[in-house]
Amino acid sequence: MKVVITGGGFAGMNLAKKLADYNGIEVTLVDKNNYHFFPPLLYQVATAFIEASNISYPFRRMFQYKHNLRFHYGSLVKINVADNSIETDSGIISYDYLVLAMGTETNYFGMENVKQNALPMKTIDDALNLRNHILLNLEKLIRTTDPVEREKRRNIVIAGGGPTGVEVSGMIAEMGKHILAKDYPELGNRRDSIYLVDAGQALLGPMSKKSQEEAYKVLEQLGVQIKLNTAVKDFSDDKVLLANGEIINSNTLIWASGVIAREAPGLPAELLARGRRITVDEYNRAKGINNIFVIGDQAFQTTDAKFPNGHPQLAQVAIQQGKLLAENFKRLLQQKEMKPFTYADKGSMAIISKYKAVVDLPRGFFKGFIAWLVWLFIHIIPIAGFRNKGKLAYNWFWSFVTNDPTLRLIIRPRKKDI
Repeated sequence: MKVVITGGGFAGMNLAKKLADYNGIEVTLVDKNNYHFFPPLLYQVATAFIEASNISYPFRRMFQYKHNLRFHYGSLVKINVADNSIETDSGIISYDYLVLAMGTETNYFGMENVKQNALPMKTIDDALNLRNHILLNLEKLIRTTDPVEREKRRNIVIAGGGPTGVEVSGMIAEMGKHILAKDYPELGNRRDSIYLVDAGQALLGPMSKKSQEEAYKVLEQLGVQIKLNTAVKDFSDDKVLLANGEIINSNTLIWASGVIAREAPGLPAELLARGRRITVDEYNRAKGINNIFVIGDQAFQTTDAKFPNGHPQLAQVAIQQGKLLAENFKRLLQQKEMKPFTYADKGSMAIISKYKAVVDLPRGFFKGFIAWLVWLFIHIIPIAGFRNKGKLAYNWFWSFVTNDPTLRLIIRPRKKDI
């Protein structure tokens, strides 16, 4: 049995690992990056708190000594359903079973100016570009005397009040509190103005009311200006236009406001559901196609009784789907009946600032330092490679104790920033 997996995120990676060294199944993992990375910690790379290598691990290193795992470096171009093959930008691969696990990409909701000018945070490249932008902005800020120029470089707007928006807002506020005056004495004691904008009625929309209220309180105490029931409508000429007509002068719009499933060219259009997700049955098999499966954020499954409108696009869903599909492939090889997927909800969590987090569990809620420790523990466990976990734990601990990480490096700047 030849299984081809497109996408090495939580879903694809857990599927591949569970099939490692299993006789009778050959696995090829296709990804546009040559490494797996841990998206929940991207914002800490973007704010120069941890190094990108702490949350990344090369596929080929991971697959060493796994006799049935192979890696193909490339991006999906087209699925040839009739021929049982896929085209990538670096070759054609045939399959017996295809698994789509490419996750999501940033959704700009048709706003072209926002797409061209905002700073997304979905990839390692995005995180490093954002880090460059913030640091370059500060270098230019201390050299200019033009009040309009200074204002636009001081104002930072974050669009999206979900976990990513809350986490990056809190981290940037912490940077301003602990680092700005030390690194940039030219600025005196003045801090950046941070705006967190969301179209919904509360921060952390999918989480409990207690979590929402705690996030609002902590960020407000840090000086973040929170604007709810307000959407970003445009961003051009260093001006962020809000739906209520307000304009914020800023050259920094961090976009954490929505995602859409990555395209899978070649599949029938009738399979696509909202958010470009792909409709699947109870086994995560694409409706009407016996040998194509979809797992993770790309999958839209309505057969789970507790989630009739589809599962949330969370890491735990992707991990559980990847592990079950590996078991089902083994069952197919043994000519046994597959098991349907049901999601075991383990709760959700978000960090807000230093020593501040919220955790919603099926049986309760807690916050503060204990929640922060739980968040830290849970987010280190899934990272690939013992060495990465050790490096991350040490670097994290030292950075929090000293309030002064040493990663504020301007590297790989975009040409437009130079």
